[in-house]
Amino acid sequence: MLPAVFGSGEQVDSVGLWIEGRVVATNGATADLFEPATGRALARVAVAGAGDAEHAAEVAARVFREGAWSRTSAAARQRALLALAARIREQAEALAQLEARNAGKPISDARWEVDAAAQCFEFFAGAATVLSGRVPPVDGRGLSVVLRKPVGPCALIVPWNFPFLIAAWKLAPALAAGNTVVLKPASATPLSALRLGPLAREAGIPDGVVNVVAGPGASAGAALVCHPAIRKISFTGDSSNGAEILHLAAPDIKRVSLELGGKSASLVFADADLEACVESSLLAGFGNAGQDCCARSRILVEESVHDRLVERFTAATRRLRMGDPLDSDTQVGSLISSAHRERVLAYVETGRAEGARLLCGAEIPSAGALAGGAFLSPAVFSDVTPAMRIAREEIFGPVVAILPFRDEQEAVALANDSEYGLSGSLWTGDARRALRVARALETGAISVNASRSVFLEAPFGGWKRSGMGRELGIEALEGYTETTSIYFETETEG
Repeated sequence: MLPAVFGSGEQVDSVGLWIEGRVVATNGATADLFEPATGRALARVAVAGAGDAEHAAEVAARVFREGAWSRTSAAARQRALLALAARIREQAEALAQLEARNAGKPISDARWEVDAAAQCFEFFAGAATVLSGRVPPVDGRGLSVVLRKPVGPCALIVPWNFPFLIAAWKLAPALAAGNTVVLKPASATPLSALRLGPLAREAGIPDGVVNVVAGPGASAGAALVCHPAIRKISFTGDSSNGAEILHLAAPDIKRVSLELGGKSASLVFADADLEACVESSLLAGFGNAGQDCCARSRILVEESVHDRLVERFTAATRRLRMGDPLDSDTQVGSLISSAHRERVLAYVETGRAEGARLLCGAEIPSAGALAGGAFLSPAVFSDVTPAMRIAREEIFGPVVAILPFRDEQEAVALANDSEYGLSGSLWTGDARRALRVARALETGAISVNASRSVFLEAPFGGWKRSGMGRELGIEALEGYTETTSIYFETETEG
């Protein structure tokens, strides 16, 4: 067992690697984690190397072949996933505190995310017993049966912005379908995901079904992706890393699902409820300090209401409370690191240089409790043109660009003029327009008169450079299976 979280007085279940039901030794490499909101040391964690990742993949492959999980009944898998959800709920506050400290996010968000993770395991527990094949009416003298079977050992690679929730999004359907897994959390935020291994064991999931290794993508991640025993890779992260994973997975024709970047747009028409739009759009753009692939970082506004929207949105942005992640009143926490803040600030300076007008924000606290953290106040730009980098590139920080449009046709063209297509919102009082525009948008998810478009029951994923495959919904569960078609000859000629 490695050291406790520093200064918390609370033991971490595991800050080492979790392989085959126990904490295992590594090559001795460790790394100190620091709270992004304070700069203080948080924990010391083991750093997996390529050999550790390969060992975890081999364990997952052996346990899959042995069948203690892959050949168990759907009802048994359901019971185990429900037990895992119950254990998450029992430790909900401790997990939320850990997530808030490790990722710098507001505790209210972390509590919601831990609860949503438990709900995810509950949803896929139920889905496990309804995953089925079919009996197609073939042209033959017999019966055709199509079976759905688990795909095999899976590598689940999770980002740092929603470490626990996205781990659940991947782990729950993979386990529900009968697979074994190696979960690799991001190096910056491994603490909550590392608890999933011990919790799975407590829930009755056999040892070696859930393995967790924390380490750099260039070594541990690449070793997992390239290991011949791994049959499916599910990755959430930026688009360039997604492209590299596709390249590495190609020789073995591994199954790959990718949830990647975004530059999502909110389209605001003149007949929209501007008050509701502004209230909803604030945290759609600035929630998790803008570190969200679904962030509505572009607001496209019909010209006749553009100035009103800009004025109201800017005023509301100034009222957002940036503060200590562990304060329940905090709405915007810190960025993941000071280095990432510098990247975001570089985009702010680029926006100014290209002629956009910074209306508020992009300020670093210079005194008080926030001065030691990676905080940056939410920024709003107007006078933005479609060609500007702040309107085209994923900033992954608290920066929103507002652009005008003349009519419906231009609104759709501006929204689709992006290499991404992940999410978005549409604000209008005209139901027929809402349907027309929603059908025309090249995006994986769209919400009408709302900002939330991700639900357990519905598929989530992107078009274009935003990815391939789907998280959530029955589609995610099916993505962790292969099909086998079996034909039974029941009649003979003559």
